[in-house]
Amino acid sequence: MSINLEDYQELTSSLSPELQESLQAAWLEAGKVFSARGLDNYLKGAAALKSLGKGDELIATWIDHAPLVAKEIGEDAVPDLVQTALSLASKTSGAVIELVLSTAPTAASRLGDEVLFRAYLQFLNTLLSQAPRGVRPMLENLETLFSQLTLGGLRRWALWGAHAHRTDYPEQASYFSLQSRESQAMLQKERKGTLFVDVQRRINMYLRALWARDFFMKPTSGDFETREGYRPYVEGYFIHLPDAYDDFSLPSPASGGGAGGEGNKLPGLEMYRAAAAHSAAHIVYTRDPISAEALNPWQMAVISVIEDARVETLAVNKFPGLKKLWVQLHGIRAEQGNTAGDYLNRMARALLDDSYQDDDPWIAQGRVLFRQAAARLDSNQVSWDIGVQLAHEFMEKRIPFNPRSDVLTAPYRDDNRYFWEFEEFDFEQAMAAGYEAPRQVRKHVSLMELANEIEVETAGDDAEEIWVLGTELFPYEDMGKSFNELEGREPVSEPYHYAEWDYQIQLERPAWATVLEKRPKGGDLQLIDDIAAQHKRTIGRLKFLLDALQPQGVTRIRKLEDGDEVDVNAAIRAMIDIRMGQQPDPRIMMRSVRKVRDISVMVLLDLSESTNEKVSGQDYSVLDLQRQATVLLADAIHKIGDPFAIHGFCSDGRHNVEYFRYKDFDQPYSELPKSRLAGMSGQLSTRMGAAIRHAGHYLKLQKSAKKLLLVITDGEPADIDVRDPQYLRYDTKKAVEEMARSGVTTFCMSLDPKADQYVSRIFGARNYMVVDHVERLPEKLPVLYAGLTR
Repeated sequence: MSINLEDYQELTSSLSPELQESLQAAWLEAGKVFSARGLDNYLKGAAALKSLGKGDELIATWIDHAPLVAKEIGEDAVPDLVQTALSLASKTSGAVIELVLSTAPTAASRLGDEVLFRAYLQFLNTLLSQAPRGVRPMLENLETLFSQLTLGGLRRWALWGAHAHRTDYPEQASYFSLQSRESQAMLQKERKGTLFVDVQRRINMYLRALWARDFFMKPTSGDFETREGYRPYVEGYFIHLPDAYDDFSLPSPASGGGAGGEGNKLPGLEMYRAAAAHSAAHIVYTRDPISAEALNPWQMAVISVIEDARVETLAVNKFPGLKKLWVQLHGIRAEQGNTAGDYLNRMARALLDDSYQDDDPWIAQGRVLFRQAAARLDSNQVSWDIGVQLAHEFMEKRIPFNPRSDVLTAPYRDDNRYFWEFEEFDFEQAMAAGYEAPRQVRKHVSLMELANEIEVETAGDDAEEIWVLGTELFPYEDMGKSFNELEGREPVSEPYHYAEWDYQIQLERPAWATVLEKRPKGGDLQLIDDIAAQHKRTIGRLKFLLDALQPQGVTRIRKLEDGDEVDVNAAIRAMIDIRMGQQPDPRIMMRSVRKVRDISVMVLLDLSESTNEKVSGQDYSVLDLQRQATVLLADAIHKIGDPFAIHGFCSDGRHNVEYFRYKDFDQPYSELPKSRLAGMSGQLSTRMGAAIRHAGHYLKLQKSAKKLLLVITDGEPADIDVRDPQYLRYDTKKAVEEMARSGVTTFCMSLDPKADQYVSRIFGARNYMVVDHVERLPEKLPVLYAGLTR
């Protein structure tokens, strides 16, 4: 349900009428990107800026631009933005703070990450204390600066100007407005070749083309490291890549560098592909951590090299083109140095590049051991075994190892923190997003098998096996209830996994939402009988309409050139025309056709918590009206004879979309479905896309020529784990399009008076109806059904 601005009267009462009018105009856009908590922070931010007393323009800028920041990087960054604005109030003018707020969406868009945006706000605070007169001209050119610099580059460029022109204010203004030669020279020096924000979507599509799945990527800043010092890494299930890559100079063939010649460079985009593919290979092919217990730093370094070679070999076996991409980035030669780090880099190249020549016995032994383990590369235990052996034998060389300086020089390789099992590293949480957890086995057994086995009383929901008895088991003292009803838990179905569409990356997230079918609870049948009695007059008015929809039996289609039999009357008229010398009508055949209705209908009910709200001015809820309308519609469809089903859904995050089957297609509309309809209740949220896909799964099994999915909801798609309101709208739209391609027509009846703003974009201009007066739903729904199936 939409949130009204009037609900926040306490926070907006201090604003001027002009600001309240601006807020009213921006409220629709704000409601699309903020959750209820985010809206609260948004309005508290406006009230806090009002207390600074720096004019209404500052608050108006906040009202217009804060939602844009939330749209780019999420609403959690908005409180930090207002906190920064408040902290700057004692250091600068309101005009500069206003400029900080107005340029914040640009910074959020170019940085693309909440952590980097917070670092940017800290940088503004630092710069304002060192070069207060340079902040305004810098912000005025922020778009130009961020199009060429990373956050680290911007920081170095700005602090150099602040220190160089600490007391020369005219030069300081010239430097930060990009007018001085020094400014342009420093800008060129700090400029990076390829920015992550410019190629992120292309890299994501590249990884998806390789492994047919999505990977989550974030940029990292080189703020506190040298320009060449920061490396990719995988933490949890996120691939962290540098926020920019310079073009990489490839070594010439004479220097042992593989492809390329003197002066050849690998573009930054290719560097991103190499780094992203290597990190993704770790996620795809590493399912278990490697224990670091009792290992020294040298052993860990050698094991890391072998593990890199293992995942790269598996990736190259599947995608041979990756080998050429990676090999050209290994520029080490056999005669190039004899430090421990040189040997690590020589081993790294030797295990990847078959053409690399290295006569060192330690390198040769590593190649032999790795080749012998080719059949066991699926397990990273191979890396541990080979690494420990090679690390031990290397000690004979008596070459010291320095973990800080003896590092891998191939610029695309990550720091391998992903697979080391340390006490503070939650590897299971990291793997949860990348791989599906082992499935729980549901084993159907007989009564004797169940009786002869001992139940494990301490078993929980994560038990490896769940034994299921096909029939109910009643106790000796028959009280009319089974053991399951007395002591059992609510049965949970096998999980159904469905993809979801992410409109921001324009890709599907495979197996993203999980639908669990739950057993509907029964209710009082008298409630259903009371509904039929209450709407007896409506049922009577519908009688004539429904009779018109009944099958008409056999009808004759006349005036056909090709039919089953001759139409005698038409043949006589044709003969008369011939005798009179006129052109006869050749359509003298007719065909007998049996008129039957061939349609299957599913009613899908939104059973979210909002359906428990009372209808305005009435003592009954939206759920009560949904129940009444469904009962009337079920009676109508049952009278016509169309096969129909009634299902419902609610959700508690993407891993728990609860689905209830009140009546199935092959089930008679008897006391059991009516009892279930009487017992239905509203709870949780509305993840509509997954529910539509699951309903479509059952509709596709029907053999009818026409299939209709009728969705009844009181609001837009929403869920507790989604803060961007557009995300589930686009996913639901995608689900409706999938149903259309499968021959299923989806129609939505919305009880939200404001649904026109979004429902037409989801279901199409002709496939929805908004019921402005909710109390009229019971009479409108059967009439709607009659019109859709005419």
